[in-house]
Amino acid sequence: MAKLAVVRVRGSVNVRRDVIETMRMLGLTRVNHCVVIDDVPTYRGMLQKAKDMLTWGEVEQKVLEQLIRKRGRLAGDKRLTDEFVKSQTSFQSLSEFATAVHAGEAELKALPGLKKVFRLHPPRKGYKATKRPFKDFGDLGYRGERINELILGMI
Repeated sequence: MAKLAVVRVRGSVNVRRDVIETMRMLGLTRVNHCVVIDDVPTYRGMLQKAKDMLTWGEVEQKVLEQLIRKRGRLAGDKRLTDEFVKSQTSFQSLSEFATAVHAGEAELKALPGLKKVFRLHPPRKGYKATKRPFKDFGDLGYRGERINELILGMI
C-alpha cells in the first residue's frame, strides 16, 4: 500500500467548518505541517474535501526516511535516534524502520511517543501560488511524485 505525504498550504481564515474539521482529523492544524497517511479511499475522500487547503502525493522511501530522521519528534520535542528505534522496536535502525513503514509492514504508530505531525519549514523559493491547483501551476491538490521535491525543499 502506497503512502501519501500531505502538506497544509493555507490557513483557516474564511474556511467552512467542515473543511477545518477534516484537516483537524488529518492532524493538520497549522500551515507547513505534514502527515504521512495510507492511500485508502477514506483518506482520499478527506483529501478531496480539503483539496483547496492541502497538497499531497506519493512519498518515496528515501524522502520518507529523511522526513522521519530530520523532522520526526518524540514527546518533549526530542529528536528521533537510531538507538531509540532499536530499543523500542524490532528494527535495528531508523532507515530500516522507514523502509518498513513505506512498504506497509509497519506503522508510524509503532514507535511510542512519535508525533504524527512533521513540522516543516516554508519551502525554499516559496510557494508558486497558494490559491491555484497544481495542474494550473499552483500548489494545491494532488501532485503525485512531485510532492517529494516540495518536501525536500521544506526539510
